[in-house]
Amino acid sequence: MTIQSQSFRDVMVWPKAHAFTLAVYALTQSFPSHEQFALTSQLRRSAASIAANFVEDFRKRTTPDKLKFYNIAQASADECLYHLILAHDLDYADTTAHQADAEEVSRLLQGYINGLERATR
Repeated sequence: MTIQSQSFRDVMVWPKAHAFTLAVYALTQSFPSHEQFALTSQLRRSAASIAANFVEDFRKRTTPDKLKFYNIAQASADECLYHLILAHDLDYADTTAHQADAEEVSRLLQGYINGLERATR
């Protein structure tokens, strides 16, 4: 018997995505001020989008709706990964650990997607 999560907070993806978002906000505080409305803003928005789309999806009723929002969350994780690579290459910060965290969140989302697809076959 499978126990369904009562809250998005109960699903492993959300705390990992939320912690990643908090880490991105902390990281970007040290970015150059001329990046405030460019890379800093883009990275923060894409990081917050991961957890936000997961939360928005949680109450969706149909599998296609759920898959759509999980896919958006995963795309945001990939966007974050690129922005972290860029920040690293611009020597704004060592983002290696953050890149690994973004990839972990993406893998967790993929596992959730795979589980949902298996359950609906």
